[in-house]
Amino acid sequence: MSYEIAATGLNAVNEQLDGISNNIANAGTVGYKSMTTEFSAMYAGSQAMGVSVSGTAQSISRGGSMVSTGNALDLAINNDGFFVTCDSAGNVCYTRAGSFTTDKDGYIVNTSGDFLQGYPVDDSGTLQTGTVTDLQIQTGNIPAKATDSVSFGANFDASDEAIDTAAVPFDATNAASYNDTYTTTVYDSLGNEHTVSQYFTKTADNTWQVHYSFDGETQSTTTELAFDSAGKLTSPTTPVALSFDVPGADPLTLTMDYGSCTQFGSEFAVSTNSANGYASAEQNGVQVDSDGKVYATYSNGERMLQGQVVLATFPNEDGLEAVSGTSWVQTGESGTPLLGVPGSGACGTLSTSMLEGSNVDITGELVALMSAQRNYQANTKVISTSTQLDQALFQAM
Repeated sequence: MSYEIAATGLNAVNEQLDGISNNIANAGTVGYKSMTTEFSAMYAGSQAMGVSVSGTAQSISRGGSMVSTGNALDLAINNDGFFVTCDSAGNVCYTRAGSFTTDKDGYIVNTSGDFLQGYPVDDSGTLQTGTVTDLQIQTGNIPAKATDSVSFGANFDASDEAIDTAAVPFDATNAASYNDTYTTTVYDSLGNEHTVSQYFTKTADNTWQVHYSFDGETQSTTTELAFDSAGKLTSPTTPVALSFDVPGADPLTLTMDYGSCTQFGSEFAVSTNSANGYASAEQNGVQVDSDGKVYATYSNGERMLQGQVVLATFPNEDGLEAVSGTSWVQTGESGTPLLGVPGSGACGTLSTSMLEGSNVDITGELVALMSAQRNYQANTKVISTSTQLDQALFQAM
């Protein structure tokens, strides 16, 4: 009987050695979670029968160290959550391994070719948070977008002297006919750059007149800015509509928002000069924010939202069933996955250009290896001793 009991010990230690070897071999595998072999004593009634391997367990909840890669689509989760992936057959897996790239069609995939899941965008670039699907980055150029809105904010110097416009009519070439000027770059429907210059003339206390030029040509349109005694803008209360003729392109129609302008006793200073619109451009990269929003970046400095990564959390992540050392599937014990975006609820934020390494503790594995070796040697000693005793018994008979 002792021979059979020791043999079960050898078999169990062999399986333990397989697990330790697998951990050591995957010490450099992204997102790998170390496994431990669990033993269970065997009895037949009160008779000891040895040991068996009751199963293996992975340390899913223990994270690995973060490694910087420089790849924009390498993602690491800070704290809780799993990436959701789906293969071509529709099988869903959950993983902490965030090494992604794009395939020939622009879909974001992992090294196995499984698709990263997230919220897509519609044709207008609005997130569709009710739908989880394969994330895809649109390739190619973006067309030009004409400027249709300018936000301008500045402080006008309340101590400036008013200009008598009857005596000194406005002339863009005569600096004495205005107090301050500022220029904004805008784009037409073909993506060509133009300049809109504003000339600010103080005509009375708390009153300023704005003249405009487009590509150096003075326009007939003017706007009056009025402030109260506290320096707050009282007029206009809505953005001002402006229109400029552009040869070969659509008329450039835009609104100028002066809502953040003030008038205090300090020198003229511009705080906001922001115009939308841009020239056509080529895609030159991908950018992922900490909240999982994925953008395509372009050579003109613009970026366009492509979707948002979703993460999954579980009531009992230790109940997940491993399909590899780095991915798992849902089970009844794990509970139903709770989907959310990074940084919301229990989901951690994302670190970009980073990967979560293996959580294998090499020192601990080497200690376990030595312990397993001693156990193996002890079991072989039992078998050897049992054999010697059997031989002595046969010789005595």
